[in-house]
Amino acid sequence: MTQTRVADRNARAQGPSRQTRSGSITLTGRGAAVALFAACFLGLLIAAWTGWDLLADALFVMACGLVTCYTRVSGLRGVVVCPPLTFLAGSVLAQVITAADAFSAAAGILVTLGTSAPWLFTGTGLTVVIALGRGWRPELAVLANLRDIRPRGHRWVERR
Repeated sequence: MTQTRVADRNARAQGPSRQTRSGSITLTGRGAAVALFAACFLGLLIAAWTGWDLLADALFVMACGLVTCYTRVSGLRGVVVCPPLTFLAGSVLAQVITAADAFSAAAGILVTLGTSAPWLFTGTGLTVVIALGRGWRPELAVLANLRDIRPRGHRWVERR
């Protein structure tokens, strides 16, 4: 005789159980920033050597999405603000390595940032959207504190 096990009613009411991925990679906020910097730097370095500027931009957007997906929820605050900074740092380092002199390095940095601006906005927006979907909520404590005070005449007075 074959026995089958039927789940009780409590199991159905709770909904499907969340499956954890064993062996998956999770990054801290700092690790995500370092990984994003490495992707930006390598993409910009390859783009400088080959002339494929689109490669660096597409790699940046993909790295933004991947890094945000694999970062712990507790580290998402730092990940949300770091894409433009890591792209700037990667651009500076790649131009310093590949440029002939300081003036051409400075010009190359400005040209790279100018031509990559739409991709920077796209990557940063993608990072924010994925982080919001994963549970990150911006802390607006400063705005909550400002709600408790109001202007009266020349000074600020607390509400009672």
